[in-house]
Amino acid sequence: MDLSDCLVVGVSSRALFDLRREDALFVNAGLAAYRAEQLAREDEILPPGTGFPLVRAVLDLNDPAHQRRAEVVVMSRNSTETSLRIFNSIRHYDLDISRAALSGGAPLAPYLRAFNVDLFLSCYEDDVRRALEGGVAAALLYDRPEDPREAADEIRIAFDGDAILFSDESERIFQADGLEAFARHEAERAREPLAEGPFARVLHKLSALQQAARQEGATPIRTALVTARGGPAHERVIRTLLAWGVVVDEAFFLGGVPKTEILAAFRPHIFFDDQATHCERAASRVPTGRVPVVPGKTER
Repeated sequence: MDLSDCLVVGVSSRALFDLRREDALFVNAGLAAYRAEQLAREDEILPPGTGFPLVRAVLDLNDPAHQRRAEVVVMSRNSTETSLRIFNSIRHYDLDISRAALSGGAPLAPYLRAFNVDLFLSCYEDDVRRALEGGVAAALLYDRPEDPREAADEIRIAFDGDAILFSDESERIFQADGLEAFARHEAERAREPLAEGPFARVLHKLSALQQAARQEGATPIRTALVTARGGPAHERVIRTLLAWGVVVDEAFFLGGVPKTEILAAFRPHIFFDDQATHCERAASRVPTGRVPVVPGKTER
C-alpha cells in the first residue's frame, strides 16, 4: 500500500498508552523486571495516554466507502515479547492499527522515513530530536491533563507559528534585538513568505485532507494558529499561508497574552509549541507536544 497520500502518524507506545508506572519500573529495576511485569500483565489493558485521543480521531478519518486518508504506526523500543500487552490494548480499544516497528531498544528515527511518517509523537526526547534532525515533524508529549475537556468530534489541532509552522528566522531576530527590531523586520518583509518550519508539511497534508473531505460533504478536521505575534506582524503570517495555498480555520494573534485559555476554548486534540513555558501551562488543560528547540536557540 502506498502511504504517500495518507496522513501517517507514528506514535510511541508510551505516547499512545499511559505507561508511566512501567517506565518507572524499567528505570529503577531494569529490563528484566520490566519484561517480567509486561508478560505477567499481558491481558491487563493499558489506560489511554496523551496521544490516544488524537490517534483515535485520526483513524476516524477513514471511511470504508473511500480511499484511506490516515494511518497510524506504533513505533516502540519494546521487544516483540514485551509488546503483547500493547497489541492487546490496541485490540481492546478497537483501534484500526496494523503496522508497528519494534526496535528492541534501538533508536526509532531511522524507520520513520521507511513508513512515510508525517508526524511522530513520543515521550522520549532523544527520539524526538533525532526525528526532527531527519526532517520529520516530531513532538515530545507531556502527561495527559488530569481533567481534560472532552474533545470535539472533528480532529482539532493547534499550532504555534514561529519555529513550528514557520522557520525560526524571525524569532531569532526577536531574541537578539528585541520586539521593536522584530516588528520592523516583519513589516519590511510583510509580502515575503516565511520559510517553512518543521510542521509545515503536516499542515499541507491536513489542508489537502480537508479539501478532499469537504468534496465528500464532510469537514472532519479543524486547525488553529495560536501565536504570540500581534499586529503588525500578523500580515506576513497571513500572506505566507496564502502563498502556500493552505487554510487555517482559526487564527489567534495574542500579542503576548497567555495561550492557555484560548487553547482550552478551542479544545484541540493536541497543541504544538516550541517554548517550554507555553507548553507547561497548556499541558494542564489540553494535550500538548513540545518541539525541542534547536541547538543554540534561546527560549522566551
